[in-house]
Amino acid sequence: MWFGTHAGASRYDGKSFTSFTEKDGSHGMGCNFLVDRKGNLWAGTNHGVFRFDGMSFVAFPLPKPEIDTMYYKWEIGKIWGLIQDKKGNWWFRRDGLGACKFDGKTFTLFTQKDGLCSNNVSNIIEDQQGNIWFASLSSDFPTKRKTGGLSRFDGEQFTQFRDIEGLYNSDIYTLFNDKKGRVWIGAIGLGAYRYDGQTFTLFKQTDRNDLIKNFGIQSISEDKQGTL
Repeated sequence: MWFGTHAGASRYDGKSFTSFTEKDGSHGMGCNFLVDRKGNLWAGTNHGVFRFDGMSFVAFPLPKPEIDTMYYKWEIGKIWGLIQDKKGNWWFRRDGLGACKFDGKTFTLFTQKDGLCSNNVSNIIEDQQGNIWFASLSSDFPTKRKTGGLSRFDGEQFTQFRDIEGLYNSDIYTLFNDKKGRVWIGAIGLGAYRYDGQTFTLFKQTDRNDLIKNFGIQSISEDKQGTL
């Protein structure tokens, strides 16, 4: 089992822990992992992407897009997370630098100019139809910038959802596919949307209306019974 921490990575083999810190190639706060289909371990931190070679972590540099003015949420180049899609492509979500796809040979970069709501990509998922969904955040540096929101890429073009409250010019951290193929979106300050392929349904009922302005879903999962 692997644990990402703010000081590096820790591995547990069932009996003891082994730590991998900066001397082992793992550096940067906010470590998160992806195990790909071939069993390779990838790590993303505030300092970029790393691959584990069995002994240590090796930097995996990503190209940088051409961006006129660099706006970001936390730290430029921070890796918010990694996924691998059905075709085997790796997707890296980045702070200030948009999204990056790697097919094993070639990198493809996506930014706000291509159709992302902002270049601060906090989450990426793939739906059952093979569409790639992007959650984006507003910017806090170098000045505050009200952008962010939800966008969908069908392999050729992006779709934004500007007319739906909370899905444009807003912060979205969480995307989730349930077992029925529906996409769930956590809309900060509003609630949770469920998309069934045609319609967005908003769930915002709560017993604490005074906390709505701070409402923010950080994670969603589903158990064997289908309970979210």
